[in-house]
Amino acid sequence: MRPRSPDEGHRASTPLELFFDLVFVVAIAHAAGHLHHAVADAHVAEGILSYVMVFFAIWWAWMNFTWFASAYDTDDVPYRLATFVQLTGCLILAAGVPRAFDAHDFTTMTYGYVIIRLALVGQWLRAARSDSDRRACAHRYALGVTVCQLGWVGLLFVPREWALPGFLALVIAELLVPMWAERACATTWHPGHIAERYGLFTIIVLGESILAASFAIQSAIQTGDVTTDLAMIIVGGLLIVFSMWWLYFDRPMEGLLTSLPRAFLWGYGHFAIFASVAAVGAGLGVAVDHATGHAEIGAFGAGAATAVPVGVYLLSLWGLHIRLGTALPAGAGLTPLAVLLILLTPWTGQGVFLIGLLVAGLLAVKLVKRHRSAAFVGTRPRGG
Repeated sequence: MRPRSPDEGHRASTPLELFFDLVFVVAIAHAAGHLHHAVADAHVAEGILSYVMVFFAIWWAWMNFTWFASAYDTDDVPYRLATFVQLTGCLILAAGVPRAFDAHDFTTMTYGYVIIRLALVGQWLRAARSDSDRRACAHRYALGVTVCQLGWVGLLFVPREWALPGFLALVIAELLVPMWAERACATTWHPGHIAERYGLFTIIVLGESILAASFAIQSAIQTGDVTTDLAMIIVGGLLIVFSMWWLYFDRPMEGLLTSLPRAFLWGYGHFAIFASVAAVGAGLGVAVDHATGHAEIGAFGAGAATAVPVGVYLLSLWGLHIRLGTALPAGAGLTPLAVLLILLTPWTGQGVFLIGLLVAGLLAVKLVKRHRSAAFVGTRPRGG
């Protein structure tokens, strides 16, 4: 298993990576669907907590596979078989999502997650055997991941009141493993490949948002509950999803990944982006349920179910661009202002529609400002 070059030309996602993403769609759909039902039934705090815990497992397992593949994807028989083991673990993880939400029982999810991660340990040991220049880094990954998995299994046997502190401690440990391992010697991840992989996963999560809202709307139409409020939710939801896609892919991402610290910021910062995008679909479903009289939550809560994740998405994306130096100073305050207005929409009774207008308006203003800036640069005299 030889490392791939970070300067390799035309590096694109492989069919195996796309298949890997497809299987993870199942877990994301379960997480978003159960968040939708928890919020609609007015179990907001419990639903959000379970969702964050579940989504961390999904995101972290996907992320670790993605960065390893960027450096060591040999696509031979052992590599494919190890990936299939990880996919099996993902399906087990997805099967445990309902009990995680309904009974706060993470046993099945934990076993699935541990299978995914231990299969990756085998990959790191294989990399260590073949790549002598980065053997210390690979051994650190293998050791760190293994210790964390022992912690997750041990967490199943601690008293319930220790579960949340233990979860937080293990999350921190998981996040520190790559930082510790890469200090020995950085792996040869490919910036263009990483940017593409994250973009594709963003599209997948956006698709889950559309799917979740589509199912809710389909149910409403079948029962004959189509109203003006529902029509406005549909229009607003489309504006939200289309604008979120445009804002994410508004600029090339590959140029942001120019160093290891930037890569960590980019990779870790996407937890909030991915989780909020999937939560938007749940929020749209809650809005539809409220409009058709099938939700226990009130009007304000139904509006907030969409406003909050949209706000988190916009602030997360804006924060990454600011920290990585890509946001224009002249327009730096547009996003926080838009988020503030979005968070006020639940008081209006037409939250989803107004959120759609605000997000689309934010996108339009950014495009106009960029066009004017480009026109000014293009017409400015040389040497001026």
